[in-house]
Amino acid sequence: MLSHTLDVNDPDNPMNWPTHRRLYASAVAWAMAFTVAFGLTSYTAGLPQIVETFNISMMQGISGFSLYLFGIFFAPIYSPHVAERYGRSTMYSVSIFCCGLFHLGAALSPSFASLAVCRFFAGLTGGPCLVLIEGTFADVWSAETTNTYYAFLGAASYFGAASGPLVSNYIVQAGNWRWAEYVTLMLILIVFAFGLGMPETYGREIPRRRNKTRGLAPPHQSPAESGITIGQMVQITVIIPFKQLVLEPIVVLVSFTLALNWAVTFQWFITVPAVLQTVYGFSPQRTGLAFIGAIGGAALAALCAIAIEQAVFRSCNTTMAIEKRLVPAMYGGLMITGSLFWIGWTADPKFHYLSPIFGTAVFIWGSLSVLISLVTYLFDAYPPAGTLSALTAAACTRIAVAGIIPLVIVQAFTNIGGNWTLSIFGFISIPCIAVPFVLYKWGPALRCRSQYSRSLSIHSHVPVATEMMGTESQPYESAGMQNV
Repeated sequence: MLSHTLDVNDPDNPMNWPTHRRLYASAVAWAMAFTVAFGLTSYTAGLPQIVETFNISMMQGISGFSLYLFGIFFAPIYSPHVAERYGRSTMYSVSIFCCGLFHLGAALSPSFASLAVCRFFAGLTGGPCLVLIEGTFADVWSAETTNTYYAFLGAASYFGAASGPLVSNYIVQAGNWRWAEYVTLMLILIVFAFGLGMPETYGREIPRRRNKTRGLAPPHQSPAESGITIGQMVQITVIIPFKQLVLEPIVVLVSFTLALNWAVTFQWFITVPAVLQTVYGFSPQRTGLAFIGAIGGAALAALCAIAIEQAVFRSCNTTMAIEKRLVPAMYGGLMITGSLFWIGWTADPKFHYLSPIFGTAVFIWGSLSVLISLVTYLFDAYPPAGTLSALTAAACTRIAVAGIIPLVIVQAFTNIGGNWTLSIFGFISIPCIAVPFVLYKWGPALRCRSQYSRSLSIHSHVPVATEMMGTESQPYESAGMQNV
């Protein structure tokens, strides 16, 4: 069920654009997501200097990292509604520009309070770039290659996050912590200029702009599935996601798995520098180079997910069932659990420093593999409004947990040691190994029985569906989808 008026043969339909135009739109979205993720983690390079400059505790210093994530937390909630009214391209430009202003404010902050506030609003305003990228890729690339294009867009946040400390550790040592924010600002300005010509890809906004250009009345379109009143908007991206986190088995399983996944992923930016510098005597610059392993792990995850999807797609005689998208998560979960025990018990002077670094690369490989599988599974698990709510629930949950864990991870490493801290995460991750297998076997039945599968629309005039099993209705009419 598509709620826009673009015909499949319409030349303005993004699916029919020339390849170079589709690649440009995708590249802009990718670059903006990369830059926002870069701004999140580049802060950690100057963390010791920030603690010293403002005479604060390490936990307070880490809060500047977490507050950025807490700002991003709200992006999945408000981005779909703003993009529905103004289009994706406008929101990208405004979002990345405002994010740059707050990074400038962070660089000029005279106190830690002002630094913390600017970091929060940098995440709040930059977050839509991490949310809208999924909708952009879904607009211009076929739903038959969901895992393939999600592998590319998922790598944007992982590459950006790993590049932040890699680059900023050199910059900060040559200058001071403020230069981590200045470098992010310069990168934002470059990406902003690169994206000025970005075409609109949202299927509901294109006809509106086309008619406005021609001096015509706005086209008649079905109401947006993200809601048209404040009450409906709150229902779709606040109330229903909360209900799904309690009552919807698929959303509960996916959200818990991804929350643990991101909790461990983002604590690395605090613990990896601490371990390598205290245990192995690494310099800050050398510590930054350790994140090359994370980039390698993310690249391998993306390549494997693409290869698997293409192989499975070619083997299917009919439409590929969405459960087939879970294959990368099946081995990714095993890699996550194994790597946690590996890193926890080899980050010791008795072992070569490459052992925990390689272990981290394996974790990132598994982490992104699980993310690619589970999020793309949610893409089509429900009709449009249900899917938007499910993606919002999963996104907000993992962002919130990812922001909380870094605040307590230093105490955990100090009090019980890195080996047992990571082992606890490892034990918790063991049940998550079963999640993709459970969804693969019982996912169709769970989707069929779900109340969110039986109602195709939040608008009462739309008929009720009788069957959801075996259907694929890529919800790219929803103005924002949750990549974060």
